[in-house]
Amino acid sequence: MQSEERILRISEVLRLTGLSRATVYRKIANGTFPRQMSLSENASGWHASEVSRWVANPAAYRVVACASG
Repeated sequence: MQSEERILRISEVLRLTGLSRATVYRKIANGTFPRQMSLSENASGWHASEVSRWVANPAAYRVVACASG
């Protein structure tokens, strides 16, 4: 059976990571936390797998940059 990717809202991200909202956004800006994706005009969320990867090893997490041509 194929598992579907869960989308986490900010409250769940904060609960799972133990970080404050300000720290999450500061880490996103530094490239050391997964970027959120837009869900609608006023909502965003994170892929659960990316947050789990960060939780497993926060010190080694780096956002993988896309190569632009």
